[in-house]
Amino acid sequence: MIDIGVLLTAENILLIGSVLLFVSILVSKTGFRFGIPVLLLFLIVGILAGSDGLGVQFNNAGEAQFVGMVALSIILFSGGMDTKIKEIRPILKEGIVLSTAGVLLTTLFTGFFIYWIARWTGDVVLPLSTALLLAAVMSSTDSASVFGILRSQNIRLKENLRPMLELESGSNDPMAYMLTIVLIQAIQSSDMNGWSIVGAFLIQFVFGCGFGWLLGKLAVRIINRINIGNKSLYPVLLVSLVFFTFTITDLLKGNGYLAVYIAGIVIGNHKLLYRREILTFFDGITWFFQIVLFLTLGLLVNPHEMLEVALVAMIIGIFMIVVARPLSVFISLLPFKKLSLKGRLFVSWVGLRGAVPIIFATYPVLAGVEGAHVIFNTVFFITLLSLIIQGTTIPFVARKLKLSVPIEAKEDNFGVELPEDMDTDLREIAVTQAMLKKGNRLMNIDFPEKSLVMLVKRDGRFIVPNGQLELHVNDKLLLIKGKEEKE
Repeated sequence: MIDIGVLLTAENILLIGSVLLFVSILVSKTGFRFGIPVLLLFLIVGILAGSDGLGVQFNNAGEAQFVGMVALSIILFSGGMDTKIKEIRPILKEGIVLSTAGVLLTTLFTGFFIYWIARWTGDVVLPLSTALLLAAVMSSTDSASVFGILRSQNIRLKENLRPMLELESGSNDPMAYMLTIVLIQAIQSSDMNGWSIVGAFLIQFVFGCGFGWLLGKLAVRIINRINIGNKSLYPVLLVSLVFFTFTITDLLKGNGYLAVYIAGIVIGNHKLLYRREILTFFDGITWFFQIVLFLTLGLLVNPHEMLEVALVAMIIGIFMIVVARPLSVFISLLPFKKLSLKGRLFVSWVGLRGAVPIIFATYPVLAGVEGAHVIFNTVFFITLLSLIIQGTTIPFVARKLKLSVPIEAKEDNFGVELPEDMDTDLREIAVTQAMLKKGNRLMNIDFPEKSLVMLVKRDGRFIVPNGQLELHVNDKLLLIKGKEEKE
C-alpha cells in the first residue's frame, strides 16, 4: 500500500504523479478512437491507482478541494476565452436560462425525488434539505467531456446547439456552486430564512458578474500596455490575474467561479497582445489541470464505499437522465420557439456530469454536514453512470436526431498569425489543374487584386516564391490580402 499521507516527499509525488499522467495520456488514445469520454478514462486511472486498486492512499478532501478550485478556475477561464460573443449572441437568452433556471429546476426535481426514493427504499434516509443539497451538487453539466467527444468524433451541431451548450456548461457551474453553498449555510444555520438565502444568492451572482467584468477589462489593459520584453511571460502574467480574480471575488463574498468565466469572455473577445502564445499556453495548461483534477478525484474515492449506495444512486442517476434533465430543459426553453423538438431532445441528453459535481461534493464533507459521505459517494457513482451512459452515446444521439454534420477541415494558414490590428486577412488555397491552364508559373495565375502569395507548401516543405516559381497541382498557397476585399 502506498500512503501519500505518510510518504509525502517530493520524489514520491513526482514519481507517482508522472506515472499516472503518462498512463492517462496513453489511455486517452483509446477514448479518442472509440468515442469514450477521455476524462472518464482519467478518472478510472485514478480509481485503479487508489486504495482499492494499486493502493495509493489519498483521503484528504481538503487538498482535493484545493486542487479542484485551482483547476476549475483555469478550466472555466479558458472556456470563457474560447466563447465568442458573436457566436453566443443569437442563443444568449436560451443559454442563460438553461444555466440558471435549468439548474434550479434540476435541483428541485431531483431533490424531491431523492427525498422520496430514500424514504421508500430505506437504505439511505436523508432529510429534505440534505436531499436538495445532494441534487444541487449534481445540477451542473460538464463542457469539457461533451465537446472533447464532439471534437474527437469530428461532429458539429446544427441550430447553434454547440455555442448554446458551451454557454450553458460554462455558466451553470457557478449556479450549482451558489446553490450548494447557500444550502450548506441553510442546513447549518437556524437563523437563515428565505430572504437571507435569496440575498446570499444575489450577492454571489452580482459580485461575480461585476468583478469578472471589471477585472477582465483591467487584465486586457495590463496585457496590452505593460512592456515585459519577454513574450513567454505574458501567459504567466494572465494566470496570476485569473487567480487574483477568483480569490478577490471570493473574499468579497462574490462567486469566484462565475467571475473567472466572465473575465475569460471579456478577455477572449478583446484584441490581445501575443494572443496566439496565450491561447496555446492555456490550451495545454487546461488539459494538464483536467487530467490532474480527474486523477485526484479518482484517488480520493473508495470504490467499495460506493457499493453501499449503488442501488439508490443508480435510480437517482437514471431519473436525472430521463426525467429531471429533460423536464428542466423543456420547461426552461418554453419561451423560445426557434429551437426544434430534436434540438430540445439533444440538449436534454447532454446533461453530462463530470468533475465539478465531485468537487462540490467535498464542500459538505469539509463543512461537516450530516450524511456528507453519503452525498460524496452518491455523486461519484452518478458521475460515472452519466459519463458511461451519456458520454459514450452523444455522437450517436446527434446522428440519430440528424443534428450533426462533419466538421470541415480547418485551415491553419501554415501556422502564420498576423497582428490583430492589421487590416489584412490570410487565406490558404490549393493549386488545381484549372488554375494552371494559362501556365504553371506563379506569374501566370490570376489571383484577387492586391493579394500576395507569401508561401508555398509542397510535400511538407515551405518555399518562398517569386514570379518564376513553377507550381504543381495540390501545392498549398498562403495568400495575404485586405479584409475589405475578402470575397
